[in-house]
Amino acid sequence: MTAEPGDALVEVVEYTDPLCPWAWGSEPVFRRLRAALSGRVRLRRVFCVLFDEDDDPPPDPAAETAWYEGYVDEVCRYTGAPRAPRLSRVAASSWPASLVAKAAEPQGAEVADRVLRRLRETVFVLGEPADTPALALSAVRGTPGLDLARLSVDASSDAVRERVRADHREARRPVPEALSTPGGSPHPGAAKETPDGGRRYALPTVLVRAPGGHRVVPGWRPYEAYADAVRELCPSPAWDVMPAPLAPDEALRRYGSLTGPESRLLADGPWPPPGAVRVETGNGPLWLHPEEAATHPATRPGPPAGPRQGL
Repeated sequence: MTAEPGDALVEVVEYTDPLCPWAWGSEPVFRRLRAALSGRVRLRRVFCVLFDEDDDPPPDPAAETAWYEGYVDEVCRYTGAPRAPRLSRVAASSWPASLVAKAAEPQGAEVADRVLRRLRETVFVLGEPADTPALALSAVRGTPGLDLARLSVDASSDAVRERVRADHREARRPVPEALSTPGGSPHPGAAKETPDGGRRYALPTVLVRAPGGHRVVPGWRPYEAYADAVRELCPSPAWDVMPAPLAPDEALRRYGSLTGPESRLLADGPWPPPGAVRVETGNGPLWLHPEEAATHPATRPGPPAGPRQGL
């Protein structure tokens, strides 16, 4: 059965976590994919909870932070994504950010995308992971179009917690094809072992489902790998999954926040556009639209971060 544009039977599932460095580095490709498929398929995010509540605390937090900072630097050097000049700590939990990201979804796709983006940037731009409810809510305060009061209530509700629990369970039931994956990537994305002896999807992983079957695209992959998975299941010529890039000012207005790799993939023309606000990171700048910059945590006044304990 061939799916036609707008066919609700086609689903593209993104397994992710707000605090995952490989998911952060995949944002240019995923933004392009969502732009191509929005309104034509069911797009769904599953929050896998990379840093779980029952994970054992590190015996030496300072050493753990130093190791993880090096790991993030290595990932970002490969993907070209920004990284924070200094990471204050390894996130204690992904639950607060996942709950806030999930609670934003009823406010619309654009708001949910921007909320999730802000949560990612707490780690990879600011170096202060949104690993408590207060930090997660503070990070998204002022997001254009967001009803923060509603979000605060929803993020602490039993209903939203159960939705993230359902994501947690789904992520730990990978399809067989995710257990062993093709090489050709520094992060090929085979499903990861869990402390209880099970498996969960590696992050990020995309699962495309259609009446004719499913395709798994795991780990760090180029855009064509995702486009090909959709084409294989939806071979109609009407399925164009190569959206045209936007003018630079339009791209920055649409997304609010763009990295260097994103500007090259999503925009076409001289960069940066007039009025763009530049935020320095440890691996190239982040560019903010003025409306986004007005409330973004990177531009808020505040005391400088203190020295890292034990280093």
